[in-house]
Amino acid sequence: MTLLAKTPTPPYYAVVFTSVRTAGDNGYGEVADRMVTLAEQQPGFLGMESAREDVGVTVSYWQDLDSIKQWKQNVEHLGAQKMGREQWYETFKVRIAKVERDYGL
Repeated sequence: MTLLAKTPTPPYYAVVFTSVRTAGDNGYGEVADRMVTLAEQQPGFLGMESAREDVGVTVSYWQDLDSIKQWKQNVEHLGAQKMGREQWYETFKVRIAKVERDYGL
């Protein structure tokens, strides 16, 4: 995975996941790595960017809303979501947005 996702010409969708973690790893790192690998295999996945300081921000890019829905319903991802709510996050927020335009170097 490169630092910045190589996304196609818009439109496409972004899922912005922001979070504040609980103390300790508690198996988070291993599952997070698995979720990246699994997401990359999903139809409609376009790329991902992630950074963490006090607040973690992960943005995944998707071809369409149906691809996002399918990812949210993935069995392994559902298990990770449950662990996140129970152990890994003090708080989190998911936002879904349609990318109408992008530009850069």
